[in-house]
Amino acid sequence: MVHTMKDQTRGSSRGRRQHERAFKDELIAQSLAPGASVAAIAMKGGINANLLFKWRRERVTAMAACAPSVATLLPVCVIPEATSSSTAQPTAPVGPAVNLASSPGVIEVEIAGALLRLRGTVDETMLNSVLRALRHSA
Repeated sequence: MVHTMKDQTRGSSRGRRQHERAFKDELIAQSLAPGASVAAIAMKGGINANLLFKWRRERVTAMAACAPSVATLLPVCVIPEATSSSTAQPTAPVGPAVNLASSPGVIEVEIAGALLRLRGTVDETMLNSVLRALRHSA
């Protein structure tokens, strides 16, 4: 990777380094990859990891400023707990059935600058609603 900085001919010789936009974009993209080590990427690029974290934070802030600030409300189903009383009437589930026999795991999805982490059993219908809302907010 070739890294260039803007010429520092005016002022003091110990001024701040001005990194090229393409260089910043490349390092930010590498650091956002799943499992990427920000410290290793920063070291490889010849910068401090804190600077790379700052660039990432600025990118997320800029993306959030461009995105519309419309909140999307998602439907919520509240199912009362079953009671041990013999007079309790059985109730039909309000939402779609969830397969509790499936093995729990972790799903991570990055969409529109947001990281969605799902643990345990995931309701497919609700996940589709959340993903659709994230896509529309981008």
